[in-house]
Amino acid sequence: MAGNDLGSLLGGLLGGGGQGGNSSGGAGNILGALLGALGGAGGGQAAGAAAGGNPLGGLLDMLTKSGLVDQAQSWVGTGDNKGVSAEQITQALPDDTLQQVAQEAGVSTEQAAEQIAQSLPQAVDKLTPGGEVPQSTSLEDLIRQQSL
Repeated sequence: MAGNDLGSLLGGLLGGGGQGGNSSGGAGNILGALLGALGGAGGGQAAGAAAGGNPLGGLLDMLTKSGLVDQAQSWVGTGDNKGVSAEQITQALPDDTLQQVAQEAGVSTEQAAEQIAQSLPQAVDKLTPGGEVPQSTSLEDLIRQQSL
């Protein structure tokens, strides 16, 4: 499944390049499942389509509309990354998306929200090195570029 490939790439990115450890691989898998859910079928399809097919842009748009503007902007920007709580993630994501992510990762929805909250700021920061969400590059290509 594409989410697994994306998870492997994100795990490498979060591990600072190279193979990454178990914790970064787990974070990559949960984020891969999330971005796969947003870019794939179901309720997440609208989020991906709203950002021109880029699930990262769709996710940031969803978080912004859920009141997490400051956090999302800090992750994309070049300054310090503001934290986000599992409760905020739970409120920002559609229930079916969070359930799908949890199921794919083999964890509870609470654990999925916690893992997303812990790893999303760093992942978005690394995927937007110029302070902007890329529009024309596929997410997989962008992750590969940043992992070098």
